[in-house]
Amino acid sequence: QILNFGTPAPIDVQLTGQDQAGNYAAAEKLATRIRHLPGAVDVHVQQAFDSPTLRMEIDRTRAQSTGTQARDIAQNVLVSLSSSFQTSPSFWLDPKNGVSYSVSVQEPQYRITDYQSLQNTPVNGSIPGAKSQILGNLVNTSNTSRAASVSHYNVLPMINVYASVEGTDLGTIADQIEKEVQITEKEMPKSSHIAIRGQVQTMKTSFFGLGIGLAGAVLLAYLLIVVNFQSWMDPFIIITALPGALAGICWFLLLTHTTLNVPSLTGAIMCMGVATANSILMVSFAREQLNEGKNAFAAALEAGFVRIRPVIMTALAMIIGMVPIAIGLGEGGEQNAPLGRAVIGGLAFATFATLFFVPCVFSLIHGRRDRKRRMEPSAVPAAS
Repeated sequence: QILNFGTPAPIDVQLTGQDQAGNYAAAEKLATRIRHLPGAVDVHVQQAFDSPTLRMEIDRTRAQSTGTQARDIAQNVLVSLSSSFQTSPSFWLDPKNGVSYSVSVQEPQYRITDYQSLQNTPVNGSIPGAKSQILGNLVNTSNTSRAASVSHYNVLPMINVYASVEGTDLGTIADQIEKEVQITEKEMPKSSHIAIRGQVQTMKTSFFGLGIGLAGAVLLAYLLIVVNFQSWMDPFIIITALPGALAGICWFLLLTHTTLNVPSLTGAIMCMGVATANSILMVSFAREQLNEGKNAFAAALEAGFVRIRPVIMTALAMIIGMVPIAIGLGEGGEQNAPLGRAVIGGLAFATFATLFFVPCVFSLIHGRRDRKRRMEPSAVPAAS
């Protein structure tokens, strides 16, 4: 419940609206549909609307003739069944140890064992001259049913449909439940509304935040490299290795049957930094060769040949370090296993892209710029 923010299940479908009877019928239908979904377990409607209840209706004519008020009847029943602690709390101070003890009056529970015992509850009137009566002479009792508990969300009455997940991931079940919710919402009253909360809401918020963080990491890395290289084109060549890293993350997660979750997204952000660093080594060396007078193709080829060792050493050290995490050894190791798998898959593809794809992009872009520069006509000096 701590992980679910107080709810007893990771999936909480909330039906809110004033029409409680219609919402309860819709909740039962929705719970039945969710039970047939593979992976959904312990599906139930939290609120019970058929709790057995004794309804006591005061016969005001009899009560008035005996000098008893409705408040007297309600207070005597409350004291008999639930004690006088809430209505008139009192305390006794023990003079020996100086400790205060609460004192309350209540009918012993063993004396109220059936309906007749309840009817024999004595009622004392507060009006002077009122005679003591029994509860059965003053009220008409009938059997009925009512809601065992009433929940609210933003003031509106709410009904909860709880569901847990087994044998699959939370996102898959959440997508299937959203389809069932859309069907059920069309059958509900217009004033009612359905919302899915619990861990599903937290999962979506986390995914959105990490997605923004991943895109922001790539953008900030690009802008930082722009400042250092004093160029817009070379940083673009550097980050062309990142799509390969993203492809490797998706491929390795699919190969290992690992779902996309918070640890795997965290590993993707980690992978972006290492992949960018390796690509910087390649492009910076190729620029040095280009400044020495070599053409773009020769500079890219020389960069790939010279920088292959540091790039592979950096990536291999990171991959080997992530192997124990990816295997998920030890208690709770499977929780962080997606992080290691994402880093391994991303760096494997990013290293290949850095060594082969980035030099090709460098050669194409700078080679095209060199050809344009050579094709420009030289300036003709003006005649004197």
